[in-house]
Amino acid sequence: MKKEKDFRITFLNPPYMKKFSRAQRSPAVTKSGTLYYPMWLAYAAGASEMAGFSIDLIDAPADGLDLASVTRRIKTFSPSLVVVDTSTPSIYNDAQICETLKAALPDAFIAVVGTHVSALPQECLRLSPAIDAAAVGEYDYTIAALAEALNNKTPVAAVAGLYFKDGTNSGPRPAIANLDELPFVSRVYKRFLKMENYFNPNALFPMVTITTSRGCPHECIFCVYPQTLMGHKLRQRSVNNVLDEIEYIISAFDGVKAIFFEDDTFTANRKRCVELSEGIIKRGVKISWTANARATLDYETMGVMRRAGCRSFCVGFESGSQQMLDNIKKRTVIDDMGKFMEAARKAGILVHGCFMVGLPGETKATMAMTLDLAKRLNPDTVQFYPMMIYPGTGAYDWYSERGLLTTKDFSKWLTPAGLHNTVIRTEELSSEELVRFCDNARREFYLRPAYLLYKLRQVITHPRELKRTVKSARTFMKYLLKGSDVRKGKDCGCD
Repeated sequence: MKKEKDFRITFLNPPYMKKFSRAQRSPAVTKSGTLYYPMWLAYAAGASEMAGFSIDLIDAPADGLDLASVTRRIKTFSPSLVVVDTSTPSIYNDAQICETLKAALPDAFIAVVGTHVSALPQECLRLSPAIDAAAVGEYDYTIAALAEALNNKTPVAAVAGLYFKDGTNSGPRPAIANLDELPFVSRVYKRFLKMENYFNPNALFPMVTITTSRGCPHECIFCVYPQTLMGHKLRQRSVNNVLDEIEYIISAFDGVKAIFFEDDTFTANRKRCVELSEGIIKRGVKISWTANARATLDYETMGVMRRAGCRSFCVGFESGSQQMLDNIKKRTVIDDMGKFMEAARKAGILVHGCFMVGLPGETKATMAMTLDLAKRLNPDTVQFYPMMIYPGTGAYDWYSERGLLTTKDFSKWLTPAGLHNTVIRTEELSSEELVRFCDNARREFYLRPAYLLYKLRQVITHPRELKRTVKSARTFMKYLLKGSDVRKGKDCGCD
């Protein structure tokens, strides 16, 4: 049926705390000032526009918009469908915002999306009568099909991928097989978002974040996207499709300095890494880029990537204990990590290392091994944090079943200041002990004279590093020096 020209959809990253980074794997106000693009929401907006609908995309935390401002903008646009992004720590706030929007636009259909919704759809629907449906999993085409049904006044119960407040659901929607069908997410960014609002300390500033694949073949028990949204089957965009978007970004975003590839594991397919890198070189594309990587990549692949502009990797080393790595199904070997770092240094690629504590079976001894590993590997930057767990993951089930989850009030996933809160303990360690270890580990790593001298040399030798270093340090240094706001039994903030 022919679509009505005035059927409109608003895609909303709703207001919460200032600079609340809802769109990242562990949503919070971060100590580094990191703020993620609402990438999955923007992809869905692009898919709906491609289907012929008028769209608006609002990122309230990035633009500093309060609920009144958001409501006015939505009323002016007058959508028939409002898609509200959610997260575990903000879910109660997000449900309340749905109520405000329903009061302002009583005829609009409100659907909620996100990792939390995908894990607990019926629980989310029960939070507010204003929520009409929950779209679970990969929701790009679910929302477009829902809009089609609403526009044509056909039963929404026939739209795969939805849960409804009467307790029914329409069955799962198959994962998108051909990712090249989707429009460039960066085109949606260009129309609705401000590049300068978004920051990741792993990439030069300002940067644009995209993904070249969906799904992850690995089965780490804590990783939320593969277990709630995208699945474990790796699906990849064609190399030419990615290259075309890179060229678009360079031409469309004035002053862009970098691209961050936010694939779960960009380096999962080494052959494709080489093909993409060689394509960048062949097309003469000149831009810095960053990607998520596993500590198993070889020097030969890194060398080609570096020549193509790869500046840095974000790597989950996680633990210095092989037993801890095995317990979380990481499937990496500590001995390989040193070889990886040697190869990265030889290739000239910086590494941001992620280290977690509070893993299943964690002890003071295994945490000390993790700090020792971080110092030995000595990446460019690091983060230490207690494991963050979310509904829908194997980690959440493991801690919950053993009584090691300290609360099931999802608002407690954040401290009052919006920082990550530690809601787990282990058989031997309290939440407070985990947080204190992370505070001390950050200080021990970053305040080493040799490290401070290295950073000074870096910004002198490579002036382009100065802007991202200073921008990150502005917020990070105060937490590094004073530590987390830990009061026994309360607010165990760590980032």
